[in-house]
Amino acid sequence: MIFIIKVTTNKEDRALELISNKVRKKELNVYSLARPHGLRGYLFLEAEDRESAEEAAYNLPYVKGIIGKTVSYEEIKNMIEPVIEEINIEKGDIVEIIGEPFKKEKAKVIRIDKSKGEVVFNLLAAVVPIPVSVKLDNVKVIRREKEETGEEKNSEEDSENSKEKHDNKEQPLIKQDYDKPTGGLVPDDY
Repeated sequence: MIFIIKVTTNKEDRALELISNKVRKKELNVYSLARPHGLRGYLFLEAEDRESAEEAAYNLPYVKGIIGKTVSYEEIKNMIEPVIEEINIEKGDIVEIIGEPFKKEKAKVIRIDKSKGEVVFNLLAAVVPIPVSVKLDNVKVIRREKEETGEEKNSEEDSENSKEKHDNKEQPLIKQDYDKPTGGLVPDDY
């Protein structure tokens, strides 16, 4: 049976530690204890019966009590099991921050830490580039630095064509003027 334990908000880790220590010390019939990601103020405790769950949580700091209704694993599965998401952010991408405190700001990605699930970027609006690190789910890609491979080839061809056109231009007049000796205001022996 899975029980929901109400605890003081932002003290979930400490309450989990206290319950876990009590379960080990008294050798209670508790099978698991979980702190779901994104759910504040609650813990899930799996125990053989209600008495074991109540004994594990009874008279501990930060623990407010057990909610009367038990839940099934299927109901809490999405909070417990990690979701593997494909990371579709690359170095050099331009992203928009969708989480506070930089909400709606645009930034350029300088590093991705997949193990921590974080992205490091420089804000585009900042005068001095300062690396900022946020969770991956707080950003969305709005533009790639490198476009698709087909577009890259076209842009390379365009740059080669423009280079050829530039090479075919007449030399600047200033360079032609210095190549020929001239009279005038500047003496020849100067």
